[in-house]
Amino acid sequence: MTERVILTASDMRRALARIAHEIIERNHGVDGLVLLGMRTRGAPLARRLVRILRDLEGTAVPLGELDITLYRDDLAQRRLRLPVGPSDLPVSLTDRTVILVDDVIFTGRSVRAALDAIMDFGRPRSVQLAVLIDRGHRELPIRPDYVGKNVPTARDEEVQVRLEETDGIDEVVIQRA
Repeated sequence: MTERVILTASDMRRALARIAHEIIERNHGVDGLVLLGMRTRGAPLARRLVRILRDLEGTAVPLGELDITLYRDDLAQRRLRLPVGPSDLPVSLTDRTVILVDDVIFTGRSVRAALDAIMDFGRPRSVQLAVLIDRGHRELPIRPDYVGKNVPTARDEEVQVRLEETDGIDEVVIQRA
């Protein structure tokens, strides 16, 4: 299996800083925002974004974690091999702008599941999507609002986001079987 690094730790920091600036610009600040990190790797990225937004704006942005396991359309094939945990939402989502955060967008099916989960928790004013990596190959009409890096990939390649919090290193790699 060959592996190629496409983002280093410093590349990741710059990408997240750029996404944070774009979030502030598009939403005219951070009032009324809530960030929801999709488990598993979207949650630490959302925590990082919240820290950057606080440093830039001087205001804490509510942060939550969203578990989409039971909303997935491939649940029968996975036979609940995925860990299931409670979603953690610190505030009501009703009438707020939700920034959904994930590490990689591929087919769009995880985001569809996340949208279903969000609607079970309230009716947000809007939902925006921030991803570190957009690798293409969408099967659903879903497009991120904020992207750290667009990476054209082949279907037989796998993009792995490794985070200090979970893997002991910050990097993004493409693996080819």
